[in-house]
Amino acid sequence: MKATRGRGIAPHGHLPAFALLLALGACTPFTGTQSPPGTVAEPAPPQPVPDAEAPATEIETPTPLSSAIAAHFKRVENQRLADGLLRTDPRPADVPFAARDLEDVFVRVALHDEYTFVGNRLVEQKTPAPLRRWRGPVRMRLQFGDSVPEAMQRADTRLVNQFATRLGALTGHPVSVTQGSANFHVLVLDEAERRDIGPKLRRLIPGIDQTTQDVVTNLPRSVSCLVLAFSRSGTDIYTDAVAVIRAELPDLSRMACYHEELAQGMGLPNDSPRARPSLFNDAAEFAVLTAMDEYLLRMLYDPRLHPGMREPEARPIIRRIASEVMGGES
Repeated sequence: MKATRGRGIAPHGHLPAFALLLALGACTPFTGTQSPPGTVAEPAPPQPVPDAEAPATEIETPTPLSSAIAAHFKRVENQRLADGLLRTDPRPADVPFAARDLEDVFVRVALHDEYTFVGNRLVEQKTPAPLRRWRGPVRMRLQFGDSVPEAMQRADTRLVNQFATRLGALTGHPVSVTQGSANFHVLVLDEAERRDIGPKLRRLIPGIDQTTQDVVTNLPRSVSCLVLAFSRSGTDIYTDAVAVIRAELPDLSRMACYHEELAQGMGLPNDSPRARPSLFNDAAEFAVLTAMDEYLLRMLYDPRLHPGMREPEARPIIRRIASEVMGGES
């Protein structure tokens, strides 16, 4: 559920020169205080998750394939908890940061891409990128596959509604959840449903190309969630997005996917080991939006920054904004 990728690509299908943000959530091993390779530690007791945001029930897996995937991700979550990861403390006293740290992290997360397409292959390649974000209101619609139990649907709907409200408050940008016309689609699917999602993706994003569809339908087991954001005009302004969350994920990992992918779909395409405490770090140390992440979202939608800005132009402005949001600290 970690690892964030973004990249503008050439014209495809009926979308004129659309740009693509690709943010993947992968089971990337933590290089800190984890058990030796090949061992599985006994799971530590889960850290408390805020009641208002925690999904209330785990999925009942209806097929052998889905059951095996659910068991895999449960083992991953247990190992991470045993390693002290997936923390739910958004303002950890043991991970302080200053305005200069925030400035540097913003440049790495908002102004760099981590993945790019080379032909029909997705390749990890960090590259400088322009600032990208939404201009029009973000209208999220949460859609569940038939495999998802009703209790989980109710709990996750409550979570997404609350989180969308939070994103709107942090960015000052209109973000809402709707049952009608949407431009940010959040799909919760089991393995079989995700593999068959191609026709629906084409309806949700007319003109989406086959390579991008394949990123979703051929998702490796190492990846638990992703978000794709598009610009229909070929500019650095997003107009559409699709997030895909594996329905087989256990509660805490699924909540972390909602937090990370919905936040990244606002325009934060990269991960960095410097981003700490943050969701935008491959280590999976945190499972919830942290104080640093809140600042990153506020900075992203500051009116002094504009879509299309690159680091040389934006860095002095970012430095001022980072100092301001940190209360004048350097």
